[in-house]
Amino acid sequence: MIYVGVDLHKQHHTAVMIDCWNKKLGEIKFDNKPSSFPLLVKEAKKYTKKGMSVVYGLEDVGGFGRALAVYLTESGCTVKEVNAKLANNRRKSHVTVQKSDSWDAECVARVLKDELPHLPDAKPIDLYWAISQLVTQRKWQAKSLTGMVKRLHQQLGYHYPSYKAFFSQIDGKTALAFWHRFPSPIHLNGMTTGELAAFLRVLSHNGLSTKKAEQILTLVAADGDTTRDFQEKRDFIVRGLVRNIRFYEREISRIEQEIGSLMVQLGFQLETMTGIDLVTAAELVAEIGDIHRFATSDKLARFAGIAPIAVGSGNKHRNYKSKQGNRELHDILKALAIRQIAVTRTKKEPRNPYFYSYYEQKLAAGKTKQQAIVCIMRKLVNVVHYLMRTKAAYVMPVVPEKDAG
Repeated sequence: MIYVGVDLHKQHHTAVMIDCWNKKLGEIKFDNKPSSFPLLVKEAKKYTKKGMSVVYGLEDVGGFGRALAVYLTESGCTVKEVNAKLANNRRKSHVTVQKSDSWDAECVARVLKDELPHLPDAKPIDLYWAISQLVTQRKWQAKSLTGMVKRLHQQLGYHYPSYKAFFSQIDGKTALAFWHRFPSPIHLNGMTTGELAAFLRVLSHNGLSTKKAEQILTLVAADGDTTRDFQEKRDFIVRGLVRNIRFYEREISRIEQEIGSLMVQLGFQLETMTGIDLVTAAELVAEIGDIHRFATSDKLARFAGIAPIAVGSGNKHRNYKSKQGNRELHDILKALAIRQIAVTRTKKEPRNPYFYSYYEQKLAAGKTKQQAIVCIMRKLVNVVHYLMRTKAAYVMPVVPEKDAG
């Protein structure tokens, strides 16, 4: 066989061909665009004799290497995904550690040769990729929205010292309309309780009226005069922040609609489980991809960095928490595990009695809270793996009375 390792970059890729004796056969540098990909295949064929086959190894088949992976796969080539850590460890294993595109590509090729039976096939699927892109876009929009809300807090602190008592959420629909109409107390001058109540009543669909208007006007009077020079410029900032917050909220809503239309095509029922909404389900799909890449839940657990690392020497053996794997997926599962042991605000009842009972059992067995959460994460991997492979709905396990109490 001929082993082709490819070092991927945004503008161009570097590929190195080796044989089964680790002998370097050739090297090629080509642009990262579909019109240049045939050059790689043509170069590999130069060293392919009768009865030999070519296998390609790519570090990243979801980012810069995605287009190449799609081209090679559609051309009938064998393409494997090489973990970047494996290639990096191979590079560092030499006495003299060097760094270049050519050497990185050769290290990928050597890992490809040695670990070929254990490497996953590179199968880029457009549907999963599109979901991943939308999830990333939503994440950036949500981050921008959070930044805008923080800045609004800062500005309102200058204008309304008691602003936090005005509304339960300063970025709610009614609150935003209030800040836009009254960016500072000076705009409330001459406003009667009845007029402000009528303004609030329309925005809140009769949820807020006279009582809230009286509270706001009382708090404003108690705060005193906060008007300063160039007040109109500061008012402009508050109104601009409100417009930006509204914009990001609309964009996030549109993105979630697009995500929903794609998730329907997959047919998963992940949202039937406690703590999983549309966004969480899409995040899981974006990080996991095609679930059939993982034959067992154990492999998915290792991919997520949840499976423990066994370390031993002589007669001493111990398991350590893994810091490897897909950390994004790890964080998603950790957040999901915490939701499983949450209780309702009113009745203080467990949202998921089964996992709540399991959590208490682990604590009673001497586990720390963090260790107990990791145990829940491992069980969640089993659940997610099953739900995605079977496309079944989640059924809450029955908890015996003595455990449920």
